[in-house]
Amino acid sequence: MVRGKTEIKRIENATSRQVTFSKRRNGLLKKAFELSVLCDAEVGLIIFSPRSKLYEFSSSSIAKTIERYQKRVKETGINHTRDNNSQQARDETYGLTKKIEQLEISKRKLLGKGIVACSIEELQQLENQLERGLSRIRAKKVFFFYINTA
Repeated sequence: MVRGKTEIKRIENATSRQVTFSKRRNGLLKKAFELSVLCDAEVGLIIFSPRSKLYEFSSSSIAKTIERYQKRVKETGINHTRDNNSQQARDETYGLTKKIEQLEISKRKLLGKGIVACSIEELQQLENQLERGLSRIRAKKVFFFYINTA
C-alpha cells in the first residue's frame, strides 16, 4: 500500500502535531545513529521541542562535535575571504594592466610615434593636450624665473 504525499505545512491540531513531532524526532534520531554507524561519520543532532525540551544525539561528544564544527566554519570563512581577496586582486590587476596599456599608447602618441593611424579628431585632441602641457610648463618656468630673480 502506498502512503499519500504529506503536505509540508504546520499541523493545526495540537495533539496531532505532538504525535507527529514524537514520531519524526525518533525517526530522525534513528537515522542519525544509522548514518554514524554505517558510514563511520561524526554526527551531531540537536532538537528543541516546541516546549523547549532538548533532545540530542552525537556519535561522539556533542561538545566536541560542536567545537569541531565551529573550528571548521572559522577555517572555511578565512579561506572564503582569501578566495574573495584573490579574485578582487586579480580583477584589480587586470584593470591596472589595461590602464597601463592605455597610458603607454597615449605616451607613444605624445612622443609622435604611431600617430599615422590616428583620426583627425584624435590628432586634434593630441594637439590640445600638448598645448595645455606646454602652457603649464611655460607658466612654471616663468614662476621659477620670477622667484629666483626676486
